[in-house]
Amino acid sequence: MTQITPVILCGGSGTRLWPRSRAEKPKPFLPLVGDNTLFEATVLRCADAGRFAPPLVVTGDKHLAHVESQLAAAPGAEVIVEPSARNTAAAIALAALRLSPGAIMLVCPSDHYIADCGAFVAAAEAAAALAAEDWLVSFGIEAKTPETGFGYLKRGAAISAGPGAQVARFVEKPDLARAEQFLASGEYAWNGGIFAFRAGFFLAELERHRPDIAEAARQAVALGREEGKRFHPDAAAFAAIRSESVDYAVMENTDRAAMVPADMGWSDIGNWEALHAARAQDAAGNHVSGPAELVDCRNVLVDSDGPRVSVIGLENVMIVVDNGEILVTSAAGAQKVGKLDGAVNQ
Repeated sequence: MTQITPVILCGGSGTRLWPRSRAEKPKPFLPLVGDNTLFEATVLRCADAGRFAPPLVVTGDKHLAHVESQLAAAPGAEVIVEPSARNTAAAIALAALRLSPGAIMLVCPSDHYIADCGAFVAAAEAAAALAAEDWLVSFGIEAKTPETGFGYLKRGAAISAGPGAQVARFVEKPDLARAEQFLASGEYAWNGGIFAFRAGFFLAELERHRPDIAEAARQAVALGREEGKRFHPDAAAFAAIRSESVDYAVMENTDRAAMVPADMGWSDIGNWEALHAARAQDAAGNHVSGPAELVDCRNVLVDSDGPRVSVIGLENVMIVVDNGEILVTSAAGAQKVGKLDGAVNQ
């Protein structure tokens, strides 16, 4: 089987995990679940040399030092240094242009948590098999709850005898009533933002649906420069690229969209409530990192870098202390943390 090339997208600021995640060191580079950082865990999931080629990381200059310091598990890795942020369609195009047309790309965000690495690898191999047949493949994460913060994929007709199927419909983040309908139907999966495709076919579909992005990316690569294991696209050409997600630019427009099911203990660690769910909890649903005492509490997270935290009689509360900043939020309010002045102006 052709080796799969992991393409690890490393950007964003993780403001909804403030104050632990900050601009100078955002969530991919923090050990939020276990001893490894989310970025290191992403690299390690793809460390089997029999299945995976060395990864290609796409990141910005402000994250470059963190990326290179945490790539010990992948000595053959290469890094594309984006001169500016232009969303995922452009980032994936840069990677595709640096690979051979026949290379199978596995596009992975660097800040997700996956509990079952074996299930991840199995899904990656199934997706790669479809990608080799020129399908653009999404991981369809098994929907466990009626989440309103994720996009959804509706499963269509099966493809051959394998687990893959066509994507009948892409759905943006629904309200709660629609999310409950999706869950009850059994026909929908979460869109986890993990993709597999052949590099040459992805570029052909990008040129078909967003020729301006494809052309500007080609110019940025053609005029770029190599610096050891780093590649720097041309800044002026890249700055001209329209900022658009790969979902909008390609996946929702192609007639070759497919999905493979993935039940792998996935979380996007999108806020403190999601991080709490991914961490080990006691019988009352509490999790404590750092010095703390909880009395008569349920579903409480305490994460402190030093000061002792004492909590009595609370439920569904997140308390975070980091470098002099203190956050207290209900679980329901965790989605709004990124709107705080402290998070925005970190």
